[in-house]
Amino acid sequence: LFQPNLCVRTKIKREVLIKEREMEIPVIDFGELDGENRSKTMSLLDHACDKWGFFMVCIYLYAQVKPVFSKICLVYILEELVNLQVDNHGIDKELMEKVKKMINSHYEEHLKEKFYQSEMVKALSEGKTSDADWESSFFISHKPTSNICEIPNISEELSKTMDEYVCQLHKFAERLSKLMCENLGLDQEDIMNAFSGSKGPAFGTKVAKYPECPRPELMRGLREHTDAGGIILLLQDDQVPGLEFFKDGKWFPIPPSKNNTIFVNTGDQLEILSNGRYKSVVHRVMTVKHGSRLSIATFYNPAGDAIISPAPKLLYPSGYRFQDYLKLYSTTKFGDKGPRLETMKKMGNADSA
Repeated sequence: LFQPNLCVRTKIKREVLIKEREMEIPVIDFGELDGENRSKTMSLLDHACDKWGFFMVCIYLYAQVKPVFSKICLVYILEELVNLQVDNHGIDKELMEKVKKMINSHYEEHLKEKFYQSEMVKALSEGKTSDADWESSFFISHKPTSNICEIPNISEELSKTMDEYVCQLHKFAERLSKLMCENLGLDQEDIMNAFSGSKGPAFGTKVAKYPECPRPELMRGLREHTDAGGIILLLQDDQVPGLEFFKDGKWFPIPPSKNNTIFVNTGDQLEILSNGRYKSVVHRVMTVKHGSRLSIATFYNPAGDAIISPAPKLLYPSGYRFQDYLKLYSTTKFGDKGPRLETMKKMGNADSA
């Protein structure tokens, strides 16, 4: 579960990169969904899913005053609010801080030494290449069944803390799926039902550390890819950068998340379910020489036996099993998603003929 991976590049070509202060990432204020600005906020959410494929859940002041900035704002504005009491997505901020602290401690105590002593890391000095990634990671399954007790060296306290965090995050994911359905003109439960299979939607977390890299010009923490599943909820490092998203032919660096902001992106299954309206976006993780980046990405996915097809109102390919998609995804993850989606479209239509 803790096998470190290494991605060595003999040369990483220079690519167009947007400066942090030149980009505007959609930021959604969920506090407005119950007020007079609900319609406008829903429109902003739809725009983010349609045109971007990712967004941040906006924080708003909670000291008995109204929000002081608009629902779409420059990310660097958020950095000015570090010392203010804030709230956003309904997930306990102290719990989020505890999760990050305990995961970092777990890495330092049980994974860091193993990572840097691996043969792949030692091979870096020899310039050897490998189609893998510079990360130390493990995956926790939460629903329909949990595997956290099977993961080596996970303390009882960390297990309990993760369970509390995931319980709150799951409610947020379900709420978000209903809002997306509303924007797509579907019944509120359509995404949830489509993902359910025989045991309900899958819910799991990839915990990853992207360690300091002595040769960041030769490596990627995680190669370019789209996510296979549905809705991805990211709690990331508040100090170390590295995450980048690709849009309009350019790479957008995603700043570290201040104030425990949740970063959301949509996966391949939502693109298919929405008949291409909502986008799964290409992203990657770059390595850095100074600093070890934390990523806690939780996935609200279809069950393995879920039959995936657009809601009847949005018709795309006929149905196919998510586990069949994963088989194709495992061999094409780091390639263009277009041929992959076309293959599944043909497969689904052939099965229904």
